[in-house]
Amino acid sequence: MEQKSDRTIITVVGKDTVGIIAGVCTYLAENDINVLDISQTIVQGFFNMMMIVDMKKASKPFGQCAKELEQVGEKIGVSIKCQREEIFNKMHRI
Repeated sequence: MEQKSDRTIITVVGKDTVGIIAGVCTYLAENDINVLDISQTIVQGFFNMMMIVDMKKASKPFGQCAKELEQVGEKIGVSIKCQREEIFNKMHRI
């Protein structure tokens, strides 16, 4: 039987500016959060990124990381949301 997942979905949305990916990835690296997959697009000047990360070795608890990432987003002018994979899957079940 599979253990509870440490995977988290991170979404980043906002007006495209220099340094968005750097700001998010710097935070993740500094907190031992591993990026497993990433997709990003820019549509008519709006930036959208979805990441799947592994928080198994994260140096802080999920709630603290989610709050701090929101604060990183505020500093760089984007909205950053974190959601545990199992919650994301349950919310998007048909």
